[in-house]
Amino acid sequence: MNLIILFESDFLDSQTAILNDRRFDHISTIQKPSPGDFLKVGLLNGETGLAEVTTISDNQISLNVELTNPPPKALPLTLVLALPRPKMLKRVLQTVSSMGVKQLYLINSYRVDKSYWGSPVLEHQINEHLLLGLEQAGDTIMPEVHLRKRFKPFVEDELPEISSEGSSFVAHPYDAAVCPNPSAEHKTLAIGPEGGFIPYEVEKLNQCGFKSIHVGERILRVETAVPVLLSRLFPV
Repeated sequence: MNLIILFESDFLDSQTAILNDRRFDHISTIQKPSPGDFLKVGLLNGETGLAEVTTISDNQISLNVELTNPPPKALPLTLVLALPRPKMLKRVLQTVSSMGVKQLYLINSYRVDKSYWGSPVLEHQINEHLLLGLEQAGDTIMPEVHLRKRFKPFVEDELPEISSEGSSFVAHPYDAAVCPNPSAEHKTLAIGPEGGFIPYEVEKLNQCGFKSIHVGERILRVETAVPVLLSRLFPV
């Protein structure tokens, strides 16, 4: 936890925050501060700064908070991702959140198992894993996650407007161009499920203006492909 994210509900007044949940457990067991020490904090969807430890007990910590700095800049990317299996989804959510993605569309495709849409991760745990990514990266801005259970209506009716800014790419290991050099322009990137998009889906994305790209001969898992593609498309 490189940043302790605070919520409006933590504050007793404009500067005093009380923590007594998993954040307190982490602070007390890992960081082990004493009164007078400072911790890195940030307000969810707000600024970052420092908090002075005023008191700490066996079950809670009191902080005097001063927020003065903006969060890191968002990655100029809209990510369209075929819904991964639940265990992988947890890791992917943390990865995209820590890398600065703020717009994520989880979509259906032919190779997405129907049972994935009933996963507890989707129903109850999305924000939990996004928060873990924010804490890792020192960010505070919560990504927006959009669920789209029907591929064709999404690609035909919504995706043209979503991808209207900048360049659009679909990660595809076959009959594709080499991934372009990194640039800071806004991009929309589509990544398929394990096994990739089927030809029909690639064709629909191509018709929507998405250029097929690859990052080499090796076939990568989705959880590996996401950070590899983002690091290749954007400057460090």
